[in-house]
Amino acid sequence: MTVISLFSGAGGLDLGLVKAGNRVVWANDVDVSAVETYRKNLGRHIVCCDIKDVDLAAIPDADVVVGGFPCQGFSQANLKRAVDDERNKLYSFFKRTIEVKRPRFFIAENVKGILSLGGGTVVERIVSDFESVGYRVERRLVNMADYGVPQTRQRVIFVGQRCDVAGDFLFRFPEPGFGKGRRRPWRTIREALDRYPDPDTPNHVKNHIYSAYKLAYRNFTGHRPTDPNKPCPTILARGNGGGGVCAIPHYNGKRRLTIRESAAIQTFPDSFEFCGAMNACYRQIGNAVPVLFAEKLGRELRRIERVLGA
Repeated sequence: MTVISLFSGAGGLDLGLVKAGNRVVWANDVDVSAVETYRKNLGRHIVCCDIKDVDLAAIPDADVVVGGFPCQGFSQANLKRAVDDERNKLYSFFKRTIEVKRPRFFIAENVKGILSLGGGTVVERIVSDFESVGYRVERRLVNMADYGVPQTRQRVIFVGQRCDVAGDFLFRFPEPGFGKGRRRPWRTIREALDRYPDPDTPNHVKNHIYSAYKLAYRNFTGHRPTDPNKPCPTILARGNGGGGVCAIPHYNGKRRLTIRESAAIQTFPDSFEFCGAMNACYRQIGNAVPVLFAEKLGRELRRIERVLGA
């Protein structure tokens, strides 16, 4: 299927969709470093500008609109989150694009905190808004560790299908195959990272550098010890309050994860090169959809395409 990608970032979601055989025809993000990364790895079809300045009529038509609209105002890590947070309104631009371009499907991703914001009224309003422009909507809370991603990352996935596309809702959420009682155990951070050389020794691994931000273990996000025999905690995009990105501690207890290691936890291939300052690279990775999970979504789109073409 052809895809319009909004709030694309470095392109984790888009890369997974492309790996599954779909084609992104237009993408957008406002972050200069993320757009540079996207262009280096995925192509020059991304436009760097504020989505509020985009002429929606000029965007190519496509089968699907995808995007993870900015989630800082929804995140449970934002202790000052509020229903009227200005950042929470950016989903309306996602909705407006769907209303104008009329794709057959859309996929949106956001943080778990969106489910409880305003006592659940915010997520219900978002679903209602999508329904009001002619879409049936289903949503599901998923843990990426259940799909082979070596990370306990919980996200809400919204899928919409235009009401005139088919009698039934065609999209089937991928079945989890990892975890207790399933075919395979969760993948651990050690499994994902043990293949990398020590970043303090000479090597040729791209982006294999790490933040010198001091390890100070305490019971707070990004500062807890990392268990090598469990999936990695959620890779973060937020800063530490002083402007620096709070990279997850390595399980050796001596340093934080490198940019490359963080990307591996998000299932980016080693050939994928991140651009910009160190903090910008960490932020791009923390904002991304894990490539492996995105590929599973992309395969489902391809299945639907075959059903509709039958």
